[in-house]
Amino acid sequence: MVNYVIFETAYGYALFECLQSEEIGSKLANVQKAVQDLAKFGKTVKLKSFVPFKNAAHALENANDVSEGVLNNHLKNFLDMNLPKPGKKKSPILGVVDKNLASSIKAELGYDCETSEIVLEIIRGIRLHSDKLLNQVKEGELVKAQLGLGHSYSRAKVKFNVNRADNMIIQAISLLDQLDKDINTFAMRVREWYSWHFPELVKIVNDNHMYSILAKFIRNKNNLTEEHLENLTEITEDESKAKQIIDAARVSMGTDISELDMINIEHFADRVINLADYRKNLHGYLLFKMNNVAPNLSALIGEVVGARLISHAGSLANLSKYPASTVQILGAEKALFRALKTRGNTPKYGLLYHSSFIGRAGVKNKGRISRFLANKCTIASRIDCFTDKPTSKFGEALKDQVEERLKFYESGTAVTKNADVMKKVIEELEESDAKMEVDQVKSTPSVKRKASDEDAPPKKHKKSKIPVDNDDKPKTKDKVEKTEETVVEGTTSKPKKKKKDKKKDSKKKEKS
Repeated sequence: MVNYVIFETAYGYALFECLQSEEIGSKLANVQKAVQDLAKFGKTVKLKSFVPFKNAAHALENANDVSEGVLNNHLKNFLDMNLPKPGKKKSPILGVVDKNLASSIKAELGYDCETSEIVLEIIRGIRLHSDKLLNQVKEGELVKAQLGLGHSYSRAKVKFNVNRADNMIIQAISLLDQLDKDINTFAMRVREWYSWHFPELVKIVNDNHMYSILAKFIRNKNNLTEEHLENLTEITEDESKAKQIIDAARVSMGTDISELDMINIEHFADRVINLADYRKNLHGYLLFKMNNVAPNLSALIGEVVGARLISHAGSLANLSKYPASTVQILGAEKALFRALKTRGNTPKYGLLYHSSFIGRAGVKNKGRISRFLANKCTIASRIDCFTDKPTSKFGEALKDQVEERLKFYESGTAVTKNADVMKKVIEELEESDAKMEVDQVKSTPSVKRKASDEDAPPKKHKKSKIPVDNDDKPKTKDKVEKTEETVVEGTTSKPKKKKKDKKKDSKKKEKS
């Protein structure tokens, strides 16, 4: 029997004590109606304790922990203070809605938890009469708290969604498929509409986009002359085809058309041209996103097929969790269940059929190459999902393995082992990383550090021009002899003699 029930609200946690509960007749109509009656339901449960959240951020933190099955410290302290400690003879049984949260409470606090239908019925009654049972919460505050917490919880889930990059790919490939259908339908309408005026143009030009551009350019076939040959050559990129259009316009069996009808045809053809141009831009955007999100899967089977696999699986993480047998028949679920129901042959491939490897394989080897390709797609998707540094080298190596397998089925040439291929790619990546580090070290200029006052050498004090004796008395200027040496072009000059010394030397020379 459940002794206590924990009830999580947007305002805080509430602990109810179960006074009595009906286990045998819980599904009877009278018992189900008794839950809706507050007078009868109030006798089965009793509020033991209630603790509110500190603020909106605290409520969001606890809501995230409860949704992930993590026991928050706030809830842990609340249960530890209000529940009797589990003993050997008697231990209280706590009713919890979430099974993951129940296992966390059991692991950390040691309380026995129950998540049966009886607990769900009690929680349903508490939620129905929460305004009356929770006396500490004012009327209307619980609804406001639920609204605010709901907005913040949804905003956080959208903001920190790990699959937000995959969602862009899923939307892009879905829109690309829809545009292909729409452009094809609209182009056929342009062909049918303009063929009343120029029916021969359909047999000359097969491309829908080119046909719409020509219909907009030609307009009235009677005005088409040799002067338009150069413009037609630019559109069709074929001079012979441009001459065929001019010759066909001269002998055309089409009816004349009014100017108003031609304006409508021109407007509709312009819409088709704009849609086709947008489709090209969208295809380039899809290639860019796939090369950033799943480069190995793109290198292996192409961006479009890889995007369809991600879209069908729901995300790149879901695709990486699938086994190779599931990836092989992904997109052929109806055929698989029909084969299982009628006990027929199961499909050999699903979306992988659009890969070029399946078309190149022989009839007998299509199933083999499909199974091998699904195995490599699983490896590539797991590398893209869980690698830290995205690179396409693994996908290129896996693609080479598929090429070798095709040659093996045709001629029997030996193939390399998967472990050797992966080891080789890892070594190449390590070498490239080492080279990049060396290049970065060489490219960074050596910046000299400015010497601080502590690092600078001590300054030499200038000697005073008047030398000082040991008695610290300065000498007179007359007794000071200048012995400065002047440096001129690396040579030192002798010290200058005084004028009196020069006169004495000159007198000695005269006497001699």
